[in-house]
Amino acid sequence: MMQTYTYPQYDYRQSEEQISGQVIRHPVVIIGAGPIGMTQALDLAERGIASVILDDNNTVSIGSRAVCYAKRPLEIWDRLGLGEDYAKRGIQWQVGKVFFGDALAYSFDLLPEADHKMPAMINLQQYYLEERLVQACEASQLVDLRWKHKLLALQLHDDHAAMTVETPDGIFKMKAQWVVAADGANSDTRRMVGADFTGQFFQDRFLIADVVMKAHFPTERWFWFDPPFHRNQSVLLHKECDNVWRIDFQLGWDADPEEEKKPEKVIPRIQAMLGPHVEFELEWVSVYQFACRRIDQFRHGRVFFAGDAAHQVSPFGARGANTGVQDCDNLSWKVQAVLQGDAPEALLDTYHEERAFAADDNIGHSTRATDFITPKSRSSLRLRNAVLELARTEPFARPLVNSGRLSTPTPYIHSSLNTPDAHAFQGKMLPGTNCADAPVLCEGQATWLLNLLGKGFNLLSFGPAQDVSVGQVCARVLEVGKDLIDAQGILQERYDGQAGTVYLIRPDQHVAARWRKFDPAQVQAALRRALAHH
Repeated sequence: MMQTYTYPQYDYRQSEEQISGQVIRHPVVIIGAGPIGMTQALDLAERGIASVILDDNNTVSIGSRAVCYAKRPLEIWDRLGLGEDYAKRGIQWQVGKVFFGDALAYSFDLLPEADHKMPAMINLQQYYLEERLVQACEASQLVDLRWKHKLLALQLHDDHAAMTVETPDGIFKMKAQWVVAADGANSDTRRMVGADFTGQFFQDRFLIADVVMKAHFPTERWFWFDPPFHRNQSVLLHKECDNVWRIDFQLGWDADPEEEKKPEKVIPRIQAMLGPHVEFELEWVSVYQFACRRIDQFRHGRVFFAGDAAHQVSPFGARGANTGVQDCDNLSWKVQAVLQGDAPEALLDTYHEERAFAADDNIGHSTRATDFITPKSRSSLRLRNAVLELARTEPFARPLVNSGRLSTPTPYIHSSLNTPDAHAFQGKMLPGTNCADAPVLCEGQATWLLNLLGKGFNLLSFGPAQDVSVGQVCARVLEVGKDLIDAQGILQERYDGQAGTVYLIRPDQHVAARWRKFDPAQVQAALRRALAHH
């Protein structure tokens, strides 16, 4: 029993298929009601696509699990009506500190520039995150969330997938045009389609302890290398809601997971860290051994893999759930376009192209962080310790310190959906990059750029422009100075918005193309390309 949280029990209900005995074909069926599965369903619903979520459990995740959520996933959830709730409920932070021994090596700021709606990072226990997602799913007319529904078998056909599902009332059949597998690292769906999952397992084990205490630590991420209370290992500290603190202890290669989870082993470690007079209670304890690996193809016929079912990374850098949410963001608008007949199936293949590229980027960051945190040789250890010593006084050494590069979105700079620049631009808004937010005025009201993007394709223009269509898909103009006001000039600065500049923005708030002047033929060609019509 946890001190600060009582787990909800959600009701199992018979589905329409069970009652009628008919095999119903659904547009999308999602396997797994974790953060990724529910985010996928809500994003599809936002785009008018109905889905069914199947989950073999009937509550939220046990333990705090994923805890750190970065700005980009918060922006995605904000588009779905949840971002402000999470930012308010979670512990906001942006400063991290790295210690070597008992001394500060250096500190960093995750959001050095102001004027973004969402914070750099929040800490929020996964059960709170999921509980709010469940509420949103239950409130949606287009999400059918089914508890105690276990996928037993999956057969792929040219135009649909057939599923065999087990419930407390027996077994029944259902069909889907498309399936999203969000059933976690041990995905049954991945096994059913015979997908390969390759990469690297790491020998080191880490102890996670969620501890209830009223502590004097600030709301920051603290990481220790070789602290006096845990010699020759590393420790990570985060604050969560309800006076809960997450502490990760590196255990080494030979640790026995079952032994290390026992209170008589855990409590002395925490007491040594906090001091003899600090009172605390254990909330949740787990031991994990992590991997950096991904699936061979994110699309297997009618099945798409997302979240931990598609890729796994070490927890350093908060890249697991954060990248899974971005999987959903990438997939939903593409499924919508294909289901509505606005794009060929080739658009769905770009889900693998873009998200596998992002997964490889995250795996690279995660592997490098793990190698720095847990050196595999004496020479590697000496090099790492030298870097940490230098970081105290020498700015050049600080970027070399790697206690987990915190999650940032991977731009799809090589995507086949991009139209390359034909003109010179300053700044970061390259084709394939997610849009940077900025404060603006719309209809006299203060709002944010991202609040105005994401329903479909947009043309963000710094001069006169006109809507451009390809079939039923219309890229609608948002003209700066007319449809929205850039009162502070921040939007113009971030987008190098010289007079006449036009950006084509995808439904997932990524830049597809940009020009120095509006040309409807060029925009139409870029829109066709962004829909994989080339």
